Amino acid sequence: MELDVRHLRVLCAIADTGSVRKAALSLGMSQPSLTTQLRRIENAIGGRLFTRERTGSRPTALGRAVLRRARPIVADMASLVREARSAAALAGEARLRIGSTASRAVAGWMRRLRTRFPGTDTTLHIDVSADALLQTVADGRLDAAFVHEPEGFWLRLPADVEQHVLVDREPQFVALPECHPRAAEPVVDMADLAADQWLVDLTADDEWVATRRALKAAGIEPRMVHVPDNTTAAALIADGEAVSVCQPISQQRQGMVIRPLRGDPLAVRLSLLCRSDGRAAAEVDGLYADLLEAYAEAAWASPVYRRWLLHHGSTLPLPPEGGRVPPSGAGAVDAGLSDADGAGGAGEMSGMEGTPSAAAERARGARPVPHRGLHPVLRAAAVPGTPRSR
Repeated sequence: MELDVRHLRVLCAIADTGSVRKAALSLGMSQPSLTTQLRRIENAIGGRLFTRERTGSRPTALGRAVLRRARPIVADMASLVREARSAAALAGEARLRIGSTASRAVAGWMRRLRTRFPGTDTTLHIDVSADALLQTVADGRLDAAFVHEPEGFWLRLPADVEQHVLVDREPQFVALPECHPRAAEPVVDMADLAADQWLVDLTADDEWVATRRALKAAGIEPRMVHVPDNTTAAALIADGEAVSVCQPISQQRQGMVIRPLRGDPLAVRLSLLCRSDGRAAAEVDGLYADLLEAYAEAAWASPVYRRWLLHHGSTLPLPPEGGRVPPSGAGAVDAGLSDADGAGGAGEMSGMEGTPSAAAERARGARPVPHRGLHPVLRAAAVPGTPRSR
């Protein structure tokens, strides 16, 4: 077998991530396939390139020597492809290539982008892996990407990629069967879910690792089942077979309820990524503003998340279409929720935001506050009570 650039890219990915599993996720491959490919590369070279340890994979002396030669080749090839794609884009019609992890905010974002750039061919690429989207932006195959990072498992940004923080700390909620003993409570203790089976998607970067860490902190040794598609996951939850961590703007489906977790033990950071030398960098203010509006629209439309935002004095702006924050419990029936399932004013989430009018006034006056963070370009909005700078 002759080695080519993609084989060298595999070696660099394993060295950079420290494990075959994480490298497979970043490359969009399965772990067994990558393991097989690494074995073939080692056979072609004639020596072992990595040692497999409990803590991950480390380069051997031979591996380090190969990596010293491989990295410049991979970087030069990535630069060549990126520059060629940029030249092709300039020569053709105007294009805007957008990427995102799964989110209900994406539809509103795309709608606003088409209005902002009416003569532009705007395309969308969805990936469960924030690492994969980051790499795609860095390689110049996407102009910008909306990503979720589990708290404590931050992306490692290349020097030429900017990160603009949309929400510094978005709480993660839990989806329960409608028949669950805790479904009637407005806020759920994670410890009360110890007997439940948890649905996970192992392809979504470090989400399961972060979830498992929170469960262990609550004294839970979880039973889990890997379900990568939302349709099957929703059916299992509705039938009472499992529970699952979910985004607070997730749509509540028939047979399930969505609830906040007490103390918000799980959170993610939401941000917009773009290259500092690409078209998106010049248009970043508009891209960011449209994404923030789309997220706010989805957030305030969720009765459960809206109550959480009001209770925590959120600075997330109201949608600009003349809408208002409904008083506590208003709109719950329209959204398929009721007082009985904790969305309509009973329990500890009620009465904490003051009068409805006062809560709405606080929300109206709140606006995003720029701040500095892990990268030269960061902005924070929403979710108060968390650090505004790092």
